[in-house]
Formats: sequence, structure tokens, C-alpha cells
Amino acid sequence: QSSEEAQFQARQEEAARLEKERIEQEMEKLEAKDQERRESELAELHSLEQKFLSAQQWKTDCRAYAKWEHFLSCDGSPDPTVLQEINTFMSLWREDQSEDVQLVMEKGEQVLNLIEKLQFLLLDAPPNEITEKEMVQYQQSILELQNLLHQKYNEATEHLLKTANMYEDSETGNMQAVIKDKNVTFCIWANLKKKVRFKNHVFCDAQHGFDLPKSLAVSSVAVRILHTRYDHVSPLWLQCQSVPKLEVLDSRELTQHSKDNVDEPAEEEKKAREEPNMPTEEEMCSDGRKSAIISFKENSDSTADTNEAEEEMEKKSEILDIPSQGISLVLFQDPQMQGKTAEKGEELTDENIVDLRRFVPVGGVYHIDALQLPPQVKQVKGWSMVEVLDAGLEAYTYPPEEAEGATHPPIQITLRLSDSVMYFEDPMIARWDPAGEQWRTDGIGNMTYERQERRVTFEMGAFYTIALLQDAHLNMPYQAWELRPTGSDEAQLTVTTVFATVQMQIKGNQCMLSSVVVEEKDVLSHMTGKWLSPVDLRAVLKRAGVNIFPGEYSHKYVCVNKKAPLAEVRAYQQMALLVPAFAFAWSKWNVEAGQEQVVIKVSEHLKADSVKDWSLYLFNGQKAQKLKITETSEAFSEELEEDSEFHSTLFFFLLFHMLKDFASKEAIDKVERASFLFIDVVYQLLLATRVLTYS
Repeated sequence: QSSEEAQFQARQEEAARLEKERIEQEMEKLEAKDQERRESELAELHSLEQKFLSAQQWKTDCRAYAKWEHFLSCDGSPDPTVLQEINTFMSLWREDQSEDVQLVMEKGEQVLNLIEKLQFLLLDAPPNEITEKEMVQYQQSILELQNLLHQKYNEATEHLLKTANMYEDSETGNMQAVIKDKNVTFCIWANLKKKVRFKNHVFCDAQHGFDLPKSLAVSSVAVRILHTRYDHVSPLWLQCQSVPKLEVLDSRELTQHSKDNVDEPAEEEKKAREEPNMPTEEEMCSDGRKSAIISFKENSDSTADTNEAEEEMEKKSEILDIPSQGISLVLFQDPQMQGKTAEKGEELTDENIVDLRRFVPVGGVYHIDALQLPPQVKQVKGWSMVEVLDAGLEAYTYPPEEAEGATHPPIQITLRLSDSVMYFEDPMIARWDPAGEQWRTDGIGNMTYERQERRVTFEMGAFYTIALLQDAHLNMPYQAWELRPTGSDEAQLTVTTVFATVQMQIKGNQCMLSSVVVEEKDVLSHMTGKWLSPVDLRAVLKRAGVNIFPGEYSHKYVCVNKKAPLAEVRAYQQMALLVPAFAFAWSKWNVEAGQEQVVIKVSEHLKADSVKDWSLYLFNGQKAQKLKITETSEAFSEELEEDSEFHSTLFFFLLFHMLKDFASKEAIDKVERASFLFIDVVYQLLLATRVLTYS
């Protein structure tokens, strides 16, 4: 019996050995075949990658053309990037004595457009087009424009209060006025009669209201609730958050061929250290061309070295090389932000300070002020006379400065929240601390949020500037996503979260919000159907409380499916190149595949209907292959589908050529004819949403 068992075991071992040899021989054949076609694949890859370079050049030309068009227009508006022009604009407005609130609001819209142009440049212009000095200049101009705009709002408020009797309410005898446009709402109440029974008030047109302590109800005081639908209060680094983006260098051919680079890697690294302006080996394409440098703010921590590098990256603004992953990580940090470590890099110790890496203001800012009622205009023999005070608009101090220990009743505030903003959970209310330059939650209590009425009520110990904050990561991780073509140079990206399903349409060099569905209802309809740049679409959605765009520190607050940056970013590039004819979607196996590789569902998609026949593809730093498993398989396996192959190049592996084995001629033609602008927009949205990591 032992002899029979030994023979049986020997037969099993021989069968296993033969199977292993068969697999090895098959792999050798595949590798040999891959080696034969490598040169042609490299040439085709070079042609496809030129689309990213062309898009970058097109945007550069557009920025230059816009400046030239502005110069030729001579319409009197300043170029915000020209320091002399923007300083002249601000000086002239400071000297302008017009205090009419409508004129100020009209001018304010122009100022907001100038600020948006500067913010767009800071977020969109590549580093080789904008110097550090220019960055600092643009940031300083933004801050000065914001301060000047608020100063003009104060002057307009003072002018309104001097003529308070013109807005006298027939029932109470007090002033009440609501003046608004698409950017701001002025709600102003002046206590002209000083009667206790009129200590509370609701502004009918805005539905904001307040309930004052008795001491204020008999005082010469005015209350202003100024709602700005933008946030000019939070630190500038929060207002100008960028996303990881492709920074394309020129693609000129280098004389050394790829195999020479491989044969002498140590020599190449030595030369790179000696010549810091030249790309290192990790930045080189396999055919010796300069590759695209990928700016990626979050790296994988699969090794101890990478862990240390990540910590260092959070503290400094520098280029971080990770040879094991073959990619350069560039952390762009705003020079004005580097001092703001309390919000950016260090852990907060005061629980009352809002962590702006986790919570973000949504719905704008509410400036709630108690003001000294200025001398009123008097009519004397047909003349309008008013006493002019040098102090300008003065705050009314509450609580009064008295001996410590004295208690003063709180102020109750009611705010009607905008229909153009989504609060998926009860918002956090915080007050701005100008001394510490931070949002704080102390000094505010008894908050109630009425979801159906979209109304929030709370009490304040003093008059503050208020914001409603929401967890920036409510919609992360995503439950699913899908990217599919819908026409020639058209596609649709759908991201499904716990709270909402967000659809974005892409066409040419623009994108738009198609729909946001919450609990089977379309919301934010006022935002849909407007064609924007990816940067603008991201800003619009974040302002509306629908944040599906991970930030620099999001991985600290979300249970992410970490992926090696090279595999993730290259996958986004290949998806963007292929989307004219192929659909891509979330796969549950992406989590099981580990950090070094991604798994996605892929299907050729040439007609405008739902995608049915999905296949699974694995893509990593060594191979791209079609998997044998399906989405309903019981376990994850990297086994190749029968009669399929894998494709490789020296440093990264082409999903494009893997698909080409199974794609129709029509699909390949669509991929090759696709507009470089369309491909670039798809890539930007994929990089902004990071669907492979945050799903």
C-alpha cells in the first residue's frame, strides 16, 4: 500500500512539474511575442501620448490669446495678472465716493470675476508657465480685492443706515431692508423706535431672522446679516485647493535609446544627480523620451521608505522621487500657505478649532453684525443734512465690556439656507476668529436644523461671522462609478455615493453637470446644463456641497483603496485615451488586487445604449491582461483568459494594446481619431475624482 501511495504521489508531482513547465513555456512564448512587437507599440504609444502634450500646448496658446484679446478690447477692465493695472483699478475704486448699494454690488460682480480669473490661473496654469513671484503676486491681489470688496460693502451699509427712515416699516417704525443679487444678500434692520416688543424680526424676502436681548432692543443699534454666497473669509489655501494634475514636459527625443538606459541605470542616476534640471531615469519613457511628470499629492505607503517620504512630503514643498514605483511626485504648495500649519500639516490640539482638512464651509458666509446707528439724514428747508463722522461704520459692542463674571443673554439667529446647496447631514456651525485666523465652534449653542424647511436656528454669545460646515468626505468612498462614450468626442462619467448619484457630461474641451439625484429626486437643477472647464465644474460642485473630489489629506479621513501612483495615474491616462470607443466601470475585485495593480471592468461600446458585456482587466507595473474571472466569481484570481496575451513596455504597461487584441476595427479608429482636448478633459476628471482609489 505504501508503494502504491508513493507511485501516486510521484505521478502527481510529475503532472505538477509538467504543468509548471507548460505554463513557463507559454509565458516565454508570450514574452517573446511581446518583445517582437515592442518597437511598433512604442511608436504607437508615442503618437497617442502626443494628445496630452497637444492639449497642454492648446491651453497655453489659449491663455496667451486671451491676454492678447483683452489688450485689443480696450474695454477699461484690468488684466488681473498685470500688477500695475490691478493696483490702478483698486486705487480708483477706493477713491470713488459712490456708496449706492446697487452700484457697489454691480462693481462687486466685476471684482469677483477678477478674483476667479486669478484663482483659475493658480489652479490651472502649469508650473513652467507661472513663477513663484507671480504666484505670490496673484495671491496678494486676491486678498486685496477681497478686502476692498468687503470695505465697499461696509461703506454701502453705512450709507443705507444714514437714510434708514427711507426704509421705515409701517408696522414697527423700524428700518428693514433686503437687497440682493446672485452673489450677496444684504439684510439690514435699524432700531429707530427702541421698543422692547420689537426685539425680534424676520426679513420676509430672505427669511433670515434674529431675537435680540432686551438691552439691545432699547439701544441705538442696527443689525446686519450680510450673506455672501462665496467664501472670502477662510484661509486662501482652502479657497484655492488644487488637485493632482499632469505636468507635461516637452517630448523631444533624446539621443540615447531605451536599452542603453536600462544597461546603465546607475550611470543615469549619477548624471541626474549632477544635472538636476535633467529628468531622472524614473521620468524617462522606455524609448528615451522625456515622459510626463505626474503631480500626485498622495503616495502609497507600501514600504517603510515611502512612509517616511509621505511624512516629509506633507511638511515640505519639493519633488519626491520614489524609484521603486518609477514615478516622480510633485507637491505644489502655495507660498502664502506655508505658515498656516495649524490648518494644513500639524494636528490640532484645541477641539474648538475646526479642522479645515476635514470640514469645509458650504453655502457661503454670513456676516452677522451689530452696528452703531449713525446720525440720520434730516430735511431742513428742502436740504438733506447729515452729520458726517470720521470713524465710518462702527460696530456695537455686545456683550458690553464690564466686570468679569457678568452674564448677558445670547442672541438668537435663524437662517434660511439656500436651495442651491446640499446638506446631506446636519451642518456644523462655526464662527470666524480673526485673531487666530480660524473657524471655531465655541460661543455657539442650542443649534437646531430643520431639514425640510431648510432652516437653522442657534444662539451666539456675541455677534460673529458664521459659516455652515460639512464633512468634506461625506460622499467618499464612492459606491460605484462608470465612464462610457455617448457620441463622437462625448462621454459620461457617473459617480455613485452613499447620498447621491452624480452624472457629468463631457464634450470637446468642456464638461457639465448632467444631474444630481438624491433619494430618487433630481436636485441642483439650476446648476445642470452649463458647460464649464473641469476646474470650474469642480469648484461649482464643491460650493454646492457635492464634494466628489479628494483633497491632499483626504486619505487620512477616508478608508481608501490605496494604489501605487504609477498604476493609478497610468490607468487614468489609458482610460482617457480609450474612452471614445470603450466603457469602463468599477469592479469589486479592485480592492482584492492589492496596491500595485488595478482591476476595472471594460467593454467595447460603440452604440448609445446601456453597457452589457463587461470583461475584467488587470493593469499594474508589469503587465496588462484580460482576466478569466468575472464580477460574480467566488474568489479573485490573476489567471489570464484563454487565448489572451499580456503586453508590456520597459517601464509601464499598455492597457491600450491589451484591448486591441479584442477590439473591432471601428473601435480602434474611434480611439485614434479622438480629439486631444476631449481626452484631456476626461483625464482631468478622472484624476480629480480618483475613482480607482476612492471607490
